[in-house]
Amino acid sequence: MKTIKTYSELITLPTFRERFEYLKLGGSVGADTFGYDRYLNQMFYSTAEWQKVRRDVIVRDHACDLAVEGLEIPSRIIIHHMNPIAKEDVVAHSLDIINPEYLICTSFDTHNAIHYGIETPVKELKERRANDTCPWRK
Repeated sequence: MKTIKTYSELITLPTFRERFEYLKLGGSVGADTFGYDRYLNQMFYSTAEWQKVRRDVIVRDHACDLAVEGLEIPSRIIIHHMNPIAKEDVVAHSLDIINPEYLICTSFDTHNAIHYGIETPVKELKERRANDTCPWRK
């Protein structure tokens, strides 16, 4: 039986490591997902509906990796489907693929580790100090 992963359950886990373990899939690089039908998910990701949901998820998660406060993603933010999508989901316009309850912000490295990694990526919160964002007061 397939277990449905949810954002509500994920955010009860306090650490990045626990959230990563909850999401990891343990797949292999080169495994066929959409194959020759890859154009379907590329069309989906260019829709206004997806772009709106993507923006909403980024705002909700404060652009933080796995929504862990303090782990801001400095560049390319990937919205990860916590429950892998299939060609049939896109063709049938399943509401699950745009439901924020099944989506989470990840960095590129974290996303790849969820799908293909065997180890948890190292993510640590940096201790904040006075003037740590002021370049001339280091």
